[in-house]
Amino acid sequence: MSLLHLVISACVPIVEIIVIMAVIYYFLSFFWNTRTMDLLIGTLVFLIIFALTAWFKFPVLQTIMRYFVNAAVIGILIIFQPELRTALTKLSMKGKKYAKLTEFDWFLESLCNSVYRLSEQRIGALIIIEHQESLDEFSGKAVSLHAMFSSELLESLFSSSSPLHDGAVIIRGTEILAAAAILPLADDSSQISRSMGTRHRAGLGITQHTDALSIVISEETGKVSIAREGIMTRGIRPDRFKGVLRSLFTPHDERKTVGSRLQEWIEQWKHS
Repeated sequence: MSLLHLVISACVPIVEIIVIMAVIYYFLSFFWNTRTMDLLIGTLVFLIIFALTAWFKFPVLQTIMRYFVNAAVIGILIIFQPELRTALTKLSMKGKKYAKLTEFDWFLESLCNSVYRLSEQRIGALIIIEHQESLDEFSGKAVSLHAMFSSELLESLFSSSSPLHDGAVIIRGTEILAAAAILPLADDSSQISRSMGTRHRAGLGITQHTDALSIVISEETGKVSIAREGIMTRGIRPDRFKGVLRSLFTPHDERKTVGSRLQEWIEQWKHS
């Protein structure tokens, strides 16, 4: 046997141990300071013993260890199921952590956070999001802002100490167009219960005259309502809130189905 083969044979166990230790370190980084740490230390000791039996070539111990490993793998998967799920989730999120979010995704997340913070504090608010039809008729009579959207700005506008907390905030795209806007009240009040006031009537009214979407936060109950095309839905939860806004305001190109995109690729391939 050549010298090179002897060196390689001697290095193989070392490389294996390094790889095993690297894997252990990776999992320990997820489980550190958790209740399963003692079990992980025991697993680490077992792996060290397993590596030593391979290093010193103890045949009986190696056979016992292999049988034990076959049973232990299933046990570990059962015992560490919650922690493994968390570890895999963190692993998948690492690739997305620095991914650039689209402008709309950022806006939607910020708006949702602001709306439900106001809801928790029971701060009444009326937010109008412009769609296809221009709202210049109403923003022109309000306090013009033309400011880039931010959660801090939106929440401060509806603070009771703000002189602009009465009236509606009008949003165009990702810009806060105006504040303290006066809107027409709903003509048909059949959808308005006694617990709803002028804010809800105005939120419903603007959707009867335009294609805008209105978001109403009740000062009395903190419930979030959404109105569109003259129909108001109360008690909207965050997940549905995002779904409604995404379906209405996501750019057309981003709403294409997988089937339509596949059809486009097939057509392009045919003509290439």
